[in-house]
Amino acid sequence: MEETLASQKMAEIDLINNLEKISAEIPNRILKIEGFILKENQKEQLEILIFKGYSSSTTHPIEIDLEKKFITLTFILTNFKLYKAPLIETEKNLIRENQNSVFFLNQKNWI
Repeated sequence: MEETLASQKMAEIDLINNLEKISAEIPNRILKIEGFILKENQKEQLEILIFKGYSSSTTHPIEIDLEKKFITLTFILTNFKLYKAPLIETEKNLIRENQNSVFFLNQKNWI
């Protein structure tokens, strides 16, 4: 079980890195990733924003050094929402939403 979680975590870290690369090429899109962190048998909400090639978490500290783990805790990604940037309160900026973690690895799905 431990090995499966480690493999899954590395796959999610690679996923984030690949989504950052696509985001850098499409600067007028914001990808919001939702999920949770497993911490002491509890689930804590996790939210990550990817914009112009960079990731930022609105809920937890993340590591910006590419040689280190993105998030040091075990996490699961559950939902992905793509928005048109800039975010304007009066507009509906949501372009599409998907729960499949690899859907947005296809750059065509960002348009």
